[in-house]
Amino acid sequence: MSVAAFDDDPRVVERLVGQLPSSSARTQDTFAPFTGQTIAAVPVSTADEVEEVVAQARAAQPSWATTALEERARILLDFHDLVLDRQSDILDLIQEESGKARKHAFEEVAHVAMTARYYGLTAARHLGPDRRIGAFPGFTKVLVNRVPKGVVGIISPWNYPFTMGISDGLPALLAGNVVVHRPDTQTALSALVGVELLREAGLPDDVWRPVCGPGPVVGTALVGAVDYVCFTGSTRTGRTVATQAAARLVGASLELGGKNPMLICADASLSRAAEGAVRGCFSSAGQLCVSMERLYVADEIYERFVERFLHRVSGMKVAGDRDFDTDMGSLISQLQLATVTEHVEDAVAKGATVLAGGRARPDLGPLFFEPTVLSGVTPAMTCYGTETFGPVVSIYRFHDEAEAVERANASSYGLNASIFSRDLPRARRLAAQVRCGTVNINEAYAASFASIDSPMGGMGQSGLGRRQGAEGIHRFTDPQAVATQRGLRFAAMPGLSDRAYAKLMTASLRGLKKLGRP
Repeated sequence: MSVAAFDDDPRVVERLVGQLPSSSARTQDTFAPFTGQTIAAVPVSTADEVEEVVAQARAAQPSWATTALEERARILLDFHDLVLDRQSDILDLIQEESGKARKHAFEEVAHVAMTARYYGLTAARHLGPDRRIGAFPGFTKVLVNRVPKGVVGIISPWNYPFTMGISDGLPALLAGNVVVHRPDTQTALSALVGVELLREAGLPDDVWRPVCGPGPVVGTALVGAVDYVCFTGSTRTGRTVATQAAARLVGASLELGGKNPMLICADASLSRAAEGAVRGCFSSAGQLCVSMERLYVADEIYERFVERFLHRVSGMKVAGDRDFDTDMGSLISQLQLATVTEHVEDAVAKGATVLAGGRARPDLGPLFFEPTVLSGVTPAMTCYGTETFGPVVSIYRFHDEAEAVERANASSYGLNASIFSRDLPRARRLAAQVRCGTVNINEAYAASFASIDSPMGGMGQSGLGRRQGAEGIHRFTDPQAVATQRGLRFAAMPGLSDRAYAKLMTASLRGLKKLGRP
């Protein structure tokens, strides 16, 4: 497969979109952010088609759930190898649809492979029967089974189309669920190539079914039909998904927006903090849920840090190419460009200072915007508390660390935070005070993002539930307690009155406490 050969070999697109139901004959064109040229006409599903696909997936679920856990794990591990083997073509495809720099597209390839490897190798740990403490040691044995939810609906965004399209579904599959997946239409091919590779690794066709189309139609139909919902996107849409899922009493995990803070303490390594801030603020052109939009810098080092930071920003290579040395690519759409432009213009009109960037770059392509650093941002400005989701960061001073924590927490969001300090015990104490689902020390976001054994998700308006780790697979299961009782029974034995039984139980409970038995 070669994405660069779209025009020469339209079969590449035809093969990928051929996975989608297309009885409605409606399509939606997608466009390359670097150039504005058309990529594909993606089939758009109807609500009825979604219900039919869910029904087909549901019919396939019992067989998949009884497939040996070792076989399900084997498919994930073979998929891991295929992703790494085909990475060049996958990178081309991600860049073609999203406009991000190649090094940032590689983050997606690496994250999908790491997720597949982690869950493939830890399947028994997460899904094997779990022994729990029984009521009476020696008499009560309790095992907890993990029962799959059934049909998991995944609604994934355009900003990380390969990893957000695929990574959440891998533990769902491993747990014995089937997946019906609605990727964002603009970046559908990046998700569909992942599904294609899963099938090449041995996944049965009906176990992962993709559908495409507008959220109010396809997304609503999907949430209305599945047994669990996994959504990544805006806080506004997340509330709608949560409301609809709650009305049906089905579970949902939601990773939503963020206005993520970075705290740079007085003892931080300036070079490391400046490098980390550039990556944290401008990876994927700032279109990353966990990217930094607020920098808080200690008074003692403020001028020196700003000088180093701006020097690095001014040296960034911004381009629409496939070179790994490019530091930032394009925004994805006219809507994102308009939002970024409006936030910057509003801030400047109300008194903010542009320290770097601040303008669109149509000379580079239709959707490019310079990496932008603002100072003097106040609560009166839109970008102060509203997520920009673009290459714009506001920089502030702080006088002491208590103030820094207070300002970091002065947001309705709580997704990701970053702290730079040489004093690691102190940094960890500060981290525990920050109300975010992940906190990275001496790193912006990659340390937690790449640590698949640890949970990742938001607090406050940044969402519900967690991906990754045990939490990331157990959300797709219902715990079932199976208690086996032998000998002693929970009632009076023959010849023993209920009153005497109650006294005996009371003495036993007191005795267990003295022995330190829970």
